[in-house]
Amino acid sequence: MAKIAFILLCHKDPEAIVRQAEMLTAAGDYISIHFDARAAPEAFRQIRTALGDNPNVAFAKKRIKCGWGSWSLVQATLYAVEAAVDEFPRATHFYMLSGDCAPIKSARFAHDFLDDQDLDYVESFDYFESDWIKTGMKEERLIYRHFFNERTQPKRFYASFNLQRKLGLTRDIPNDIQIQIGSQWWCLRRRTVEWILDFTRKRRDVMRFFRTTWIPDETFFQTLVRHLIPESEIETRTLTFLMFTDYGMPVTFYNDHYDLLLSQDYLFARKISSEALELKRRLGMLYSDESTEFQISNEGRSLFQFLTGRGREGRRFAQRFWETESTLGRERELMIVVCKKWHVAKRLLERIRQTTNLPAIDYLFNEEGTALPDLGGIQATLAKRTRHRRALMRMLFDYFETDRLLVCMDPGSIDLLQDFCGDRAKTKLLEIQCHFTDEYLSGHAMRVGLAGEQTPPETLERLLPTIRGDMTHESDRIRDSEFENHLILREAHDCEIRAERLAQFLDIPRERAQEIAEPEHLFAD
Repeated sequence: MAKIAFILLCHKDPEAIVRQAEMLTAAGDYISIHFDARAAPEAFRQIRTALGDNPNVAFAKKRIKCGWGSWSLVQATLYAVEAAVDEFPRATHFYMLSGDCAPIKSARFAHDFLDDQDLDYVESFDYFESDWIKTGMKEERLIYRHFFNERTQPKRFYASFNLQRKLGLTRDIPNDIQIQIGSQWWCLRRRTVEWILDFTRKRRDVMRFFRTTWIPDETFFQTLVRHLIPESEIETRTLTFLMFTDYGMPVTFYNDHYDLLLSQDYLFARKISSEALELKRRLGMLYSDESTEFQISNEGRSLFQFLTGRGREGRRFAQRFWETESTLGRERELMIVVCKKWHVAKRLLERIRQTTNLPAIDYLFNEEGTALPDLGGIQATLAKRTRHRRALMRMLFDYFETDRLLVCMDPGSIDLLQDFCGDRAKTKLLEIQCHFTDEYLSGHAMRVGLAGEQTPPETLERLLPTIRGDMTHESDRIRDSEFENHLILREAHDCEIRAERLAQFLDIPRERAQEIAEPEHLFAD
């Protein structure tokens, strides 16, 4: 009989991880956990304490800091797989999961399904011939070396990429492997996993190659399975049910999706809303149920396309999601840096990106050219972003697969601040109060069109007090709004106070906040 060792990569919500592990192991299966080293140490201790006595739970022997799109995700998976192979000799299958996944069949059904056919389940399509990659880099992911993370270090990522392209510093793909691509949610047999681990020890050249490819979690296991296993023993599909909107965002499942999920020809589903507590409870009970019979119709994707397609044809019978869903999500945290000197806030965000794993976005409601992912056009103009502000923010949370997001806003955007601070999500403000010299205010007047190169000095002299007063008024309006979780960081503060404010705002250890606060040039004009 099949015995599954689940491979879980996670970085948040220790209570949910403990519940998920207890549910899966109660049915006789196993789980091997890698908890992101960037996460709070107390969260990991909470998981270890709760699950330490469970013989069906293992932990990766080494924890590393993970970043989306980087080799660290594959390395963390390998650490968890190695722990599972060593700790669970009776495991016959290894199943990749995330914290947002939940079973949509019983353990009995899953075991019978895997026993029925001796196969590996992994999406693995030819990298160059398939259309799996819709937009963005394709060949460039492989033939150039990617040393930096595009999300946390975008300037270095693209500077390195453009320099290699300019100098023609391409490399060859190892000539005996054919690169494949597909979803990271695989289920592999024990023999396959052991062969992959053996391959990683023998083929250092291939490992060096993948370590500097971009988004290797979509190619590494997919390629190696095809390289090591006969095609007749591979089913090119995932056993995890997931759908995407026409904006390229994953569809989230809620309490009323229970019956739809059970009828799909899959063992698990992703992604389950953190607020769908009733759905999680029912699916947890289902996994240990020995008697439930499943009627599989597998209409989920076609039904979703039909219902969402009505709006595109002008025959929709329900409101758009941005008209009906007015909240960012009770479990989410939006952190807003408010600063009139945009270069100061951007400098601070760059330090935060380098020091933490927080997704951070510059002045998305104030600057047309702010770097944003393609969200189906809603991000295309400032007018669209502002009109659909909450929808845009929800999609960014989903895109970065996070419950914590950091953005910059101008203090003049009081209506946006009031809107977001009134949301059910936890919203925190860090207002950076800078000193404004007459020289800076003169430059500001020219940047916003209040003055020009030919404006007489005496006219500027009369204008400066008004501009200074306007900036003071913006700060006063923020203070008068009495926002919850409103912190102030002043240019006059010393490094100790800056670190204290940043640690409180970002909810990070004081030592890490000290690294962010140290640069003396933070407020330089």
